[in-house]
Amino acid sequence: MKLEKNNVLAILGKIIHPEFGTDIASLGLVENLSVEGNKVSFSLVFKKVKDPFASGIKKNCETTLKQEFGDSLSVNILELVKAPQMNAKEAKKSATSGIQQVKNIVAVASGKGGVGKSTIASNLAVSLARMGYQVGLLDADVYGPSMPKMFNIEGVKPGVTEVDGQELINPVDAYGVKVLSIGFFVNPNEALVWRGPMATSALRQLLNQGNWGELDFLILDLPPGTGDIHLTIVQEAAVTGAIIVSTPQEVALADAVKGISMFTSKGINVPILGLVENMAWFTPEELPDNKYYIFGKDGCRHLAERMKLPLLGQIPLVQGIREGGDSGMPIATKDTISGKAFQLLAEKFLDQIELRNKNLEPTKRVEIKTR
Repeated sequence: MKLEKNNVLAILGKIIHPEFGTDIASLGLVENLSVEGNKVSFSLVFKKVKDPFASGIKKNCETTLKQEFGDSLSVNILELVKAPQMNAKEAKKSATSGIQQVKNIVAVASGKGGVGKSTIASNLAVSLARMGYQVGLLDADVYGPSMPKMFNIEGVKPGVTEVDGQELINPVDAYGVKVLSIGFFVNPNEALVWRGPMATSALRQLLNQGNWGELDFLILDLPPGTGDIHLTIVQEAAVTGAIIVSTPQEVALADAVKGISMFTSKGINVPILGLVENMAWFTPEELPDNKYYIFGKDGCRHLAERMKLPLLGQIPLVQGIREGGDSGMPIATKDTISGKAFQLLAEKFLDQIELRNKNLEPTKRVEIKTR
């Protein structure tokens, strides 16, 4: 049998859901099916989080497809849950779930990869938590989730809690921060070969079905660039503001401008809270007073001045920050010079949040209208 979309669907149509006695294709459990070369990707969309047959069905799908098309076939399956449509009474009852009790949703973004965006997001979250705030962190970098490693919570499987009749995914608590990541649900050694709809569906579930509770801040660690994930975020949530991370290098700054342009564009209108210059200079551990401007000097400062935006902080390139991310103990947990740099960043961030909420109207979710 030729590896084609309709043939894959026909094979999946032979797999029966034990509870309903009907095949998973007829039940509508198979979504976002794609076939590219020797790779098959699709979502299994269940009606409840605790479907007892979910793991068995997923394994059966993979085994059956490989039996038909060969063991070399690459099969990527994402488990999702599609909540049933709620009436007005049910919607009101669930108003305390998901992100409804989050006061401020903050996107941490970058136009370019490799500038340390996740390092900034994780250490900012930890710094705010140490200051006594209720903080959540959503790892929205679906294709490259890094928070499980950066918080030393790899291999953890989040539980589920029923809140007002709705099953919600419990974030993992680490250093006082509530963390959710797609990395909790996929094999860390396998690449995520997903089309846009699969990635955005996963993100929606983590955002809206996370048991976040009452939070002062929900930090969103976005992937680099400007794409589907960014658009999904502003459609699903009223983002309070965005932080743009860049190195002082001209190439990175050029992409940072694109990120600023996306958030401030007509129809999105998410305020920029400020810029963070990461890897601002290199300081050897044995020579703490020396500064070497490897990527250029004050690039973000000049960009901030040109675009009339706040510069929230300049974070040095030091060994301790890298070691903290690799070991799963963010440097912001320590009272070192580097740790205090993130504390100062958090203080300036709080100032900008206060100004933003005092002087600007609340951000509205983006509505995409189709003709």
